[in-house]
Amino acid sequence: MYRLTLLFAFALLSACAPMSLPTPAPSVAGGSEAQLRANRAARQFVEVVQTVEPVAERECRKRTTGMNCDFQIVIDDRADLAPNAFQTVDRFGRPILAFNIGMINSVRNADELAFVMGHEAAHHIQDHLAKTRESATIGAVVFAGIAAISGAEAEAVRNAEQLGAAVGARTYSKEFELEADQLGTIIAYRAGFDPVNGAAFFARIPDPGNRFLGSHPPNAARLRIVADTAKALAAQ
Repeated sequence: MYRLTLLFAFALLSACAPMSLPTPAPSVAGGSEAQLRANRAARQFVEVVQTVEPVAERECRKRTTGMNCDFQIVIDDRADLAPNAFQTVDRFGRPILAFNIGMINSVRNADELAFVMGHEAAHHIQDHLAKTRESATIGAVVFAGIAAISGAEAEAVRNAEQLGAAVGARTYSKEFELEADQLGTIIAYRAGFDPVNGAAFFARIPDPGNRFLGSHPPNAARLRIVADTAKALAAQ
């Protein structure tokens, strides 16, 4: 069962790096048009949560064993932050899907919001946080071990350990993003939204290209996997 919570401070490890979406134009304080836009965005967010969260929970329970599938939706209401959405867990292991006001105001329609929500839920269902931590740990051990064997001093070994953790955490990040795009497409589709239209926001964010150890895959690859997955779902 979902719960909407205002998030004032949230510093736990997230499964998604911040999305660099265009920052919404500032609203005129006290303006009726600005208030109407804010009210529409708020209503849309609640409606999407009520529709997508149960579907994400069902997919989670169907695809996992023993995983906490009780998603909690939180909102960071600080207006000065760049648009962002991410997935994490609280200290009890409950999955958190976090959105800030910038993200809620940046999406152009319910399909985009539903796709982002499905994408973030997919990170939890596919256990990407734990896999990233494991990869980071292996990278840290390997890099620190190489530095130690080569006779490096303690500080250099610590630096190598930190570098190894960073490299390890990035090793599968692109693969994880594409996996989350695919399952996020399924969640959004089964919740009654159009994931292809929802993924259109990729056209509005900077293309990360195919950088070595980049955190996100090229936008074209993401759009392709969404389109292919949606086509397969429609053919069923």
